[in-house]
Amino acid sequence: MSEGVTVRPVRTAEYGRVGALTVEVYVHGGLVSPASPYVSTLADAADRAAKSELLVAEVGGDLAGAVAYCPPSSPYAELAGPDEAEFRMLAVLDRVRGQGVGRALVQACVDRARGTGLARVRLSTQENMGSAHRLYERMGFTRTPDRDWSPVPGVDLMTYVLPL
Repeated sequence: MSEGVTVRPVRTAEYGRVGALTVEVYVHGGLVSPASPYVSTLADAADRAAKSELLVAEVGGDLAGAVAYCPPSSPYAELAGPDEAEFRMLAVLDRVRGQGVGRALVQACVDRARGTGLARVRLSTQENMGSAHRLYERMGFTRTPDRDWSPVPGVDLMTYVLPL
């Protein structure tokens, strides 16, 4: 785990803040348009918590990021097979970028998958998420262009995998 970063399951009272944090990162970071229907999905942390394992990262006691860990049974798993986990909607606030928050959240997902005996962790990412791609590659993830896909017209997603 990254020094000074604590990763834990979200608390019910934090759903609103985690939803707002995720929207902030994706919209203000230029990853999705404020008018996109996906914004309502990003904002709905309660649904993610009910249908995946929603994890948050704290730095200095403040929420700094979040990610949805999706085991094979999760309806949020869009890409993973039966022996694979997936993570989605990784969000790290700008003010804590470079402090290991993203790495800690991804590592928590990898640890959960490994701990349950899964074979791989998969993810989808947008082409414009260059800093995320560098993080994934430093952590051992490799590109799987044969699995790239488009959830809606005009949104092309790149994919990565990490064998466990």
